[in-house]
Amino acid sequence: MKKFLDAINSSDDVKKLNIPELEILAAEIREFLIENISKSGGHLASNLGAVELTLALHKVFDFSSDRIVWDVGHQSYAHKIISGRKNVFGTLRQKGGISGFPKTEESEADAFNTGHSSTAISAAMGFAKAFELSGACGKAVAVVGDGALTGGMAYEALNHAGSGKTPLVVILNDNGMSISENVGGLSRYLRKIVSSSEYIGVKKSVKNFLRDLPVLGKPFGIMMRSGKRFIKKILLPKKLFENMGLEYLGPIDGHDLKELIAIFDYVKSFDKPVMIHVVTKKGKGYEPAEKRPAQFHGVGAFDPASGELEPNGRVTYSDTFGSEILRLAKRNEKICCITAAMPMGTGLIDFSRCFPERFFDVGIAEQHAVTFAAALAKAGRIPVFAVYSTFLQRGYDQILHDVALQNLHVVFAIDRAGASGNDGETHQGIYDFSYLSHIPNMTIMAPSSNEELAEMLDFAINKCTGPVAVRYPKGENSVKGKALAKIEYGCGIVERQGTDVLIAAAGSQVAEAVLAAEELFERGISAEVLNLRFIKPFDEKLFGEAVKGKKLIAVTEDNVGIGGLTDTVRRSFDGRIIGFSFPDVPLEHGTIKEQKMLAGIDGHSMAERIISELTGD
Repeated sequence: MKKFLDAINSSDDVKKLNIPELEILAAEIREFLIENISKSGGHLASNLGAVELTLALHKVFDFSSDRIVWDVGHQSYAHKIISGRKNVFGTLRQKGGISGFPKTEESEADAFNTGHSSTAISAAMGFAKAFELSGACGKAVAVVGDGALTGGMAYEALNHAGSGKTPLVVILNDNGMSISENVGGLSRYLRKIVSSSEYIGVKKSVKNFLRDLPVLGKPFGIMMRSGKRFIKKILLPKKLFENMGLEYLGPIDGHDLKELIAIFDYVKSFDKPVMIHVVTKKGKGYEPAEKRPAQFHGVGAFDPASGELEPNGRVTYSDTFGSEILRLAKRNEKICCITAAMPMGTGLIDFSRCFPERFFDVGIAEQHAVTFAAALAKAGRIPVFAVYSTFLQRGYDQILHDVALQNLHVVFAIDRAGASGNDGETHQGIYDFSYLSHIPNMTIMAPSSNEELAEMLDFAINKCTGPVAVRYPKGENSVKGKALAKIEYGCGIVERQGTDVLIAAAGSQVAEAVLAAEELFERGISAEVLNLRFIKPFDEKLFGEAVKGKKLIAVTEDNVGIGGLTDTVRRSFDGRIIGFSFPDVPLEHGTIKEQKMLAGIDGHSMAERIISELTGD
């Protein structure tokens, strides 16, 4: 039994606790997080680091009237626990359960849905302006990870906030990490602030000053204002943010509840925008996560006692990409690799160590990454941008304007294409066929196995010109068990012969199409399966030959139907064509298998529908 957590059912319950009690509650929440995430998986390290920060925010602010926006939303687990979702936390990221990100449909405490980085300041600024326009007294708070400040949108919002006097509280949660360790000039700037001798020298003074306060609240605010010159000296306002028009306070110890509560209470009455720099430790309180914060950022099931991750022994598409790009780079010194703060997630760790001069981590800045790659290509290099499908959406304008219109040879290695599973609607990779297929000069390939991925990557780098995308799903290999046919530009292959029905498939759906064909065969129906390999250009010759004599044509893709492969086929061919694709609705969290079943694009569902279409039932 947990002494305080068991009695916490809302933010109001947190407000009743004093600081020693909150410190006990913080420890209980960490224990609760480790216990639950070790079973369900999820974002552990970032949430362990944000516990005291979350409690202090709920102690001072009222998020039934104030608004809090989390950036990125994966650090909001403690917020969920103390705002009424503790008893359903075991359903985290599971079908029908609570989301791993803020979700307004779950609670009024979640003001804004945030799954992508660098958006919170813009959203909080919108809430702040709305309060101002309505005359309401609510306060807008953005909790921003330091990794989020590598994204340009954050600075657009800061520029807007600093241009006026709209009250806004920006909490910079600085743990030195995005998913992997932060890179770039801003990260060095923040580290310089935290490690400066001036900060270290005055830190004890700040703690002593706060420790001597008899009470918090209004008396503290009066003392702070009357001693403003002293406070500005010991809290070190920095020019970067002050020159943008924000008051800067910090750095603050993000695990010192008394200090956090005092500062938040002080700024609550500010009539201008303020940036509070809070320093936290990712993985705080759990030694395995403190030592390996990147591995415990987004984690599957693990042993909570030892911190050992459960092995699966499987080779993922990301693994294959990482080993193949390293092999190709050893043969071709023109190859460069780019990532947007995700060297581990995209499989580029070994490349970064072997070729550090040809590896570029640009931070959470996908737009910059694409244009940077375009210029590298223009200068004669072969840039490979490894990026999740959901995050490449942010670089659409740059793909079109800076790469495609100049027909530059940039290779987009698009990971997590198709359904992404437990991260939910903000992370689904089910739109890239649609947003890439209409871009001029673009080639799009979709491997159905690790073996095809390796061959396609080689082909994209050494045989293609212009922009080329190789998009592959999350997860492990779909074993083919036979020799791989040679990759030819714009050409698909016959995966399985048949006479009654044609199923044309791409990427991860090839395996589902084969399963459907096997089930149909057991029901007396002969189905031919095409592995199209190329989405663009589409193999009209192969398809035209395959449709002859077929009673029904089916097309399947792990993309939405609108603007996807199904639309391409329907534009090119008449006849009885049915599409199997994701519907035009947000795809919520669950397993990839569950998401495919929900959309009716798994092998069994496709077989059942094909039979129904043929029989008229």
